[in-house]
Amino acid sequence: MRWIKLAKMMLISTMTLSVMAACSNQVKESEGTPVKTSTEGAKTNTAPPDPLGKYPETVTVTQVLGYNPPEDPRTPQGITPEQNAYFKDLKDMLNIEVQYKWTVPSSQFEQKFSLAMASADLPDVMELDQKNFEKLKKQGMLADLTQAYNDFASPALKKYMESDGGFAMKTFTSEGKLLAIPGFEDPFLSTQLLWIRKDWLDNLNLQSPQTMDELEQVARAFVQQDPDQNGKSDTYGIAMQKNLFFWGFDLRGFFNGFGAYPSIGDNQSAWIKDDSGKLIPGLIQPEVKTALGKLQSWYKEGILDKEFALKDENKSVEDITAGKVGISYGEWWYPNWPLNLNVDKDPKAEWIALQIPGLDGPGKSMVPKIRSNKLVVVNKKMKNPEAAIKMINFYIEMGNKKYMDQNKAEKGYVYNWFNPRIYNPAQIDTIYTEVNKALDANQSEITLDDENYKNVADVFKATKDYLAGNTADASKGVNWGQYFSRAAKDGGWGMTRQIKENEAYVNNEFYGLPTATQVEKGSQLDKLMQETFTKIVMGASLDEFDKFVQSWKSLGGDQITQEVNDWYGQQSAK
Repeated sequence: MRWIKLAKMMLISTMTLSVMAACSNQVKESEGTPVKTSTEGAKTNTAPPDPLGKYPETVTVTQVLGYNPPEDPRTPQGITPEQNAYFKDLKDMLNIEVQYKWTVPSSQFEQKFSLAMASADLPDVMELDQKNFEKLKKQGMLADLTQAYNDFASPALKKYMESDGGFAMKTFTSEGKLLAIPGFEDPFLSTQLLWIRKDWLDNLNLQSPQTMDELEQVARAFVQQDPDQNGKSDTYGIAMQKNLFFWGFDLRGFFNGFGAYPSIGDNQSAWIKDDSGKLIPGLIQPEVKTALGKLQSWYKEGILDKEFALKDENKSVEDITAGKVGISYGEWWYPNWPLNLNVDKDPKAEWIALQIPGLDGPGKSMVPKIRSNKLVVVNKKMKNPEAAIKMINFYIEMGNKKYMDQNKAEKGYVYNWFNPRIYNPAQIDTIYTEVNKALDANQSEITLDDENYKNVADVFKATKDYLAGNTADASKGVNWGQYFSRAAKDGGWGMTRQIKENEAYVNNEFYGLPTATQVEKGSQLDKLMQETFTKIVMGASLDEFDKFVQSWKSLGGDQITQEVNDWYGQQSAK
């Protein structure tokens, strides 16, 4: 009941970087061939629609993609998104052929997709964030997925969608039309931790930092005392990139350590409750100014990378991999990428996870009340909307045991390039629980037999291999990354579970759809924040923060605050 109650609050907060487009060839009936795969055809066929039924003629699905490198280093070098092995199986199993209209690195995606929307050059099937969903909904661009979902969603997909009592789907239903398939996950997946090189701490006889002052001392030592003992002054303290609040390698956890809660990672403000019970924007609170002042002093001292304003997340990853930096804020998954790359490059590297340091002891990270990373939608012009549902079914299906031998990174299967993906909302906790249960029982293999099998079995094998020092099938870094992100009790998810159990977190209280002014003015306010905060870190007067607050309020922030509190009042009345 607790899960259902929590999940009923799930809406969308952080969104993905990729969008798919699907333009499809309408299924053409061969004479005498029963049609099982189109929504229209399903009306006349006595057999129930098959969630994984193969189209009699190829349905071409075009996509656009913003992508990061493959997470698994066993992936064949030089592989492109077009060569993703999932696509061959998709063609063989469902007769769906994927064609990309364009692909770009994830850092360029937002701008590229904005241009596509402005020119109305939109794909047929898309994965959207909330703001873009609202825009396309308003323009009447989205297809009704009600029948496609009812007819073709697999039992596993329906189980995931109904795990919140159907609340998320109702949220994206308008006038009786289902306009999106929402992906939602455990909100604690967004909990920021502090990742730190323990071998560097040991080299310098330092203890793990618990407070911001201790963190400062450690970070300064990582700059000045040759922590890697290579005889060179070639390291700096804390990883940082140009986007202060982003999906990774950003500084949300740092601000949280000062009791500041400016963002949940999407630039726009997080919302916290004040003493009167109203929601206030975390972005403009005094604690943010204090934290910016500390960043400014650290930048001046060289604890932060002097070139951070020129670096994106990929450049930060390069520094971590190369052993130039020994501290990074980030979520549970960092060991699986990119810390695993550093472990393979430097056998002495030993990363540990800590609760974020605070002013007087361990601090409290911000956790959204809801977490959804994508909305799968279909352009109303698409002739086969059920193809999107069947592609989701396909990806879930590939998690079963019978595909285990083929569905491997070294064979070119790049999961983070395949869309659309809808996950078991409790997937990571399922992995943690099942792997530790098997380890405690000294099992030799996983006995689970459902669509979660591959994910659980992969981590179980990596864990066994890592603990045994076996690198016959994967490097030490790969095995450690799987184990320490998902299964280790002191690793990424293990530490996150402790934070959850100890209630050492602060919630973002706003979980509604973007308000009208957020949609209209959000990008302008994001740019204002980014430019002002970057200037302050690099040496501008701290008084610039006060000017920023006034500008933010007058340029739409006050109106957004009113709209957010109107929404909050409606929720409180329910």
